[in-house]
Parts: sequence; C-alpha cells; structure tokens
Amino acid sequence: MAIKLKTEKDIAKMRVSGCLAAEVLEMISEYVVPGVSTEELDRRCNEYIRKVQKATPANVGYHGFPKTLCTSVNSVVCHGIPTPAEILNDGDIINIDVTVIKDGWHGDTSRMYFVGTPSPEAKKLVDTTYDAMMAGIRAVRPGARLGDVGHAIQKLAEGQGYSVVREYCGHGIGKVYHEDPQVLHYGRPNTGMLIKEGMTFTVEPMINMGDADVEQLDDGWTVVTRDRSLSAQWEHMIAVTKNGFEILTPWPKTK
Repeated sequence: MAIKLKTEKDIAKMRVSGCLAAEVLEMISEYVVPGVSTEELDRRCNEYIRKVQKATPANVGYHGFPKTLCTSVNSVVCHGIPTPAEILNDGDIINIDVTVIKDGWHGDTSRMYFVGTPSPEAKKLVDTTYDAMMAGIRAVRPGARLGDVGHAIQKLAEGQGYSVVREYCGHGIGKVYHEDPQVLHYGRPNTGMLIKEGMTFTVEPMINMGDADVEQLDDGWTVVTRDRSLSAQWEHMIAVTKNGFEILTPWPKTK
C-alpha cells in the first residue's frame, strides 16, 4: 500500500475541512426530531455546506450516490440514502455521516443522534460505540500498529455483548476521499501496518446489538443488519502526530 504522509501544511488544511464537517453535524442537531424526514435533513445540510461554508458536499455524485448525507436509522448500518418518505419517530437512533471538501481537502465525520427519547438499550449501544471509537483512537501513535486500533475497539464492544461489523472499515483520507490504509475495527495487538507520523485516516466503528452479519438492500447502497437489530456508528478523522494523534473533526459543543 502506498501511504500518503501529510505535511504540517497539509494537516492544517485538513483541520479546516474537518472542522467544517463537524460544524455541519452540530448545525443539524436541532432538526433531528420526531416528524422530520431524512430528505429535509439532507437539504438543510446541502444548503449550509454550499451557501454558508462555501464548500462542496463530497458525497453528491460519489460513485453515483445521490445525496449529501448518509442517514442510517436504527437497523441501518451505513450508507442510508435520505428520502422524503423516511420520517423519524420518537425513540429512533440515527447516524448522520457527512464529508465536506474545502480547498481540495476532505473532512469526514459522523455521529449518532437520539430522536426524542431512546430506549435504555439503544442509549447503551450508542454510548458504547462512542467509547469504542475513542478507545481505538487512543491506541494511535507512531510505532503502534493498526491491529492495536482494531483490537481496542473490538475488545470494548464485544466486552459489552455487542458485535463489530467487519465488511466496512476506516480509511486513509486527504485530497482523495478514500485512500490507504484500511483501518479495520477488529484485530490483534501488534499486528498490521506500522503507524507513522503524518498518516491521516478515519476511525469509524459500526457496532451491532445483535449479530455482526449485514446485507445490502436493492438500492445498491443501504446496508442493514441481517437480523434487523440496532446498529450504531461514530466517526472521527485523525492525524498521527509526533507523540500520538489529533482529532481533525472535533465537535463544537457536544460529543
């Protein structure tokens, strides 16, 4: 794999795009309420990125994807397509995933939202998935290996009785949306690629309440849990620094 190490100037530009992406997710949070359609959320984010941020929504047209956001509700693992017919209900959980391009550099992040009041089981899944992502991120430092990142995520999630989706993973990012390395969310310590200063990649575990098996729907994008159990995901874009990591997509107010 040809890894593109980023310079300090590169990372400074990715810091800008990353903060813009996080800002979109903060902006939309007040609109994630019972009765709203995922289409409406998508429209608001598209307008905000284009008109307010003067940036580009990376997902639109990417390999034919039609929308700005991926909106993944309840048993949808990833890549849900916003539609006018999909109306959020009280108790739903939803992942909103957005990527912004600013001055040629990508900023990629996603987070979970509670629609109204979640069940205790749903809240625990969402909170545990966040903790798993952060455990993986905290394993990042020069000299560690990508297997350490995956192991930290897997150990925490499976320790709570959940399963880790294996078909989808984090990825290198920069001027290219998806580049090497692939960042698996499971693994064994001290295995996998050596982590080096200047790497930039996402950590974005998908954690299921039931089995890990998933399937893709007929639209060619939407991925769901095969047993239709709940699934959650969080995502940060990070840079490997001299002594550890920097989160390039920090959320402005809340996690």
